[in-house]
Amino acid sequence: MLSPGKAVKVTIYLSEGTTHHGVPVYSRILDFLFYRGVAGATVTKGIAGFGADHHMHSSTMVEISDRLPLKIEFIDTREKVDSLLGKLEELAGTGLIEMQETTVAKPAQVSKPKKPVPPHHLKIEGKAQMMRIFLSEEDRWKNKPLHEALVEAMRANDIAGVTVYRGILGYGAHRRMHKDKPLLASHHGSVMLSAIDTAEKLRAFLPLVEQMVEEGLVVFSDVDIIKYAYRPIEATSQTGEASL
Repeated sequence: MLSPGKAVKVTIYLSEGTTHHGVPVYSRILDFLFYRGVAGATVTKGIAGFGADHHMHSSTMVEISDRLPLKIEFIDTREKVDSLLGKLEELAGTGLIEMQETTVAKPAQVSKPKKPVPPHHLKIEGKAQMMRIFLSEEDRWKNKPLHEALVEAMRANDIAGVTVYRGILGYGAHRRMHKDKPLLASHHGSVMLSAIDTAEKLRAFLPLVEQMVEEGLVVFSDVDIIKYAYRPIEATSQTGEASL
C-alpha cells in the first residue's frame, strides 16, 4: 500500500487493437499489475490520435475505430516500478512508456463495510404536543406541493415524525365542499399533517410553518406519550408505512 511521500507515476500508451499471444495488451498489462500488487491502475480510451506510424485514428472513422489510443496509468514506489519495468517493456511492445517523479499527498484507502448505525431518535416520555396543519392539496411552496415541502422541512429540523392524511370529504374557510373523486384524480382536496414532538421543538419550528403556510389552519394539542418506539429502517421501507 502506498504511503505519503515520493513515488513514480507510470503511463503506458498503446493502441487498442494490439494483442499479446492473442490477448489484448492492455488486459495483459492490467492483470500483470494486479497480481504484482500494484496499488491501483486505470485504463482510459482516447477518441482520436496518432502514434509512431503517423496514422490518424478517430472514433468517427468506423474502419479504424478499433485502433484508438489507450493509456494505462499507475503510481507506486520507485522500487516497485523498477521491479516491473522489464516485463512492462516486453508487454507494451511498440507502445510508449513514460515515467514521472511525483508526490503522494494522500494515498487511497481500502474501503471497509460500514457497520450499521442505529438511527438516533429523541426518547419522548410523558407530556408532549401534537401539531396539526390543515391545507389544500393544491397549495405549493417553491414549485413543489406544500405538504411535501413541510415534511422535508420537519425532517431537516429533526421533528420526531409526521404523517400526511388526505381528506375524502370536507370544506374550509371558503365554504367550498371538497370530495374525494378517485376516478377524476382530483388535486383540490384537503390534506392534514400530524406531527408529535416536544413542545419546545414544535414551537421552535412554528415560525417556519407560518412562513410557508399562507392560507391554512395550524392547531396544537397537549398529548401524553404512552409508548414511543421505532422499527429498523429495513422493516419500515418494506412495509411503506409512516410512523413517528
